[in-house]
Amino acid sequence: MDVIEDIKEDAPRGEKEDDSFPSSDPESAPESSHALEWEDDPRNPYNWSDGKRMYHTVCVALYAFTVTYMSSAYAPGAKATGERFHVSETVSLLGISLFCLGLAFGPMIGAPLSETAGRLVVYRLGLPLATLFLIGAAVSKSIASVVICRFFAGVFGSPALSVGGGTMADMWPPARRGPSTALFVMAPFMGPCIAPIIGGFVIERLNWRWLEWVSVFWGVATCVFALGMSETYKKTILEREMKKENPSYRIKMPTLSWGAIHKWASESLVRPLQLLFTEPIVLFLSLYIGFDFAVLYAFFASIPLVFQETYHFNSHQNGLVFIALGIGALLATLTNVLCDRFIYTRKCAEARERGETGHIPPEERLYPALMGSFGVAIGLFWFAWTARPSVHWISPILALIPFNWGNLCIFATSITYMIDCYGARYGASALSANAFTRYIFAAAFPLFIIQMYDTLTTKWAASLLGFIAIGLIPIPWLLFRFGSKIRQKTRFAL
Repeated sequence: MDVIEDIKEDAPRGEKEDDSFPSSDPESAPESSHALEWEDDPRNPYNWSDGKRMYHTVCVALYAFTVTYMSSAYAPGAKATGERFHVSETVSLLGISLFCLGLAFGPMIGAPLSETAGRLVVYRLGLPLATLFLIGAAVSKSIASVVICRFFAGVFGSPALSVGGGTMADMWPPARRGPSTALFVMAPFMGPCIAPIIGGFVIERLNWRWLEWVSVFWGVATCVFALGMSETYKKTILEREMKKENPSYRIKMPTLSWGAIHKWASESLVRPLQLLFTEPIVLFLSLYIGFDFAVLYAFFASIPLVFQETYHFNSHQNGLVFIALGIGALLATLTNVLCDRFIYTRKCAEARERGETGHIPPEERLYPALMGSFGVAIGLFWFAWTARPSVHWISPILALIPFNWGNLCIFATSITYMIDCYGARYGASALSANAFTRYIFAAAFPLFIIQMYDTLTTKWAASLLGFIAIGLIPIPWLLFRFGSKIRQKTRFAL
């Protein structure tokens, strides 16, 4: 679920990318005027028709949906898979955990590749390879091969997820990016909501292997639908155009040298970890979002357990419970769009009327997170204390709506907040740190959640998570109140 990986086109304070492309043969590479004419160039994605941009937005959202669908589609069949290979359900749940672990490596692969070869190659290569590994999982003869194939499916599926935000930034000007970004951010949340619904019916009527085959069909359909996508990355577009105009021009390809490896390691590995452990904003928001994602992925194991034991639900009924999570995601998207329209955009307009630049403090992005922080805690306690035989099953199901509403409100606004705080130079690293943290948490929680519910009971297991959520509520409120002072004292923030 990575968003807005590349934000260089929005560089504040005059920070701009170098748009020149050094040829490997300087004598034969005439200076191009493309960079100067780019603002009015029809190849500039900012100048595409709204229809073309919306098609690409739907494609990017569909990639995000498909990859996260793949991550959770395995969940309804975890118990059946364990029985088939004579292992515990916890071992079988490694199929979810290792997929999430693979997703954590996406920015490390997707970001460098998209900046050297363009966005399109990431989409063209990543999801097809992930789909091939899911075919391997579907025909596997051992639990080891199942979980290993799913790990590599996560590794190769994640780059398409991680460059989606960069594609959005390529196409939509900041003033018009709100609704389209809301659609893109919602898509990876809908994948884990829809997958258990479909999976519940599949596992009841077919077998666990068909869960993977359905994911394969989603992957193939997404790749076919996206065949009409065009390149959106400025440097790649201009380089290819120069190659067409001057066949002697040779595109400079990255070389495998110690300097290149050091640059990749410092920007893709070291810097995100540096921000994670030295920047309070990145650290606390990553922990908060990591916890919320972990609980979301833990629900894939705990919801079937709770509703089967408490209300005697079958597989497809357990799947239908996840509709509530989808409703929460839809309401969160609406909340984010309305807050952007009626709070943030209005305050920007007021700043322009006062003769200011139109930029307002990043903390003004946090209103949905302020509200959502209560939704997560309320949903968890509501679920904890109503999931019992004496209370109708609709009550704990409804509790999932405020949980996921708050979860997505916190996630979406935190992402835009970090972009505003760290700008073009360090924003991508801040988001990479956040992505790494949340997928590590999401990989860990399913492995102990069943034992946690069995030992503590549903009431106290979910209550424990609720108490943690209460402890995290102050994070967005403290950032809203003291964020500007924190940014003044940190090394990387603007």
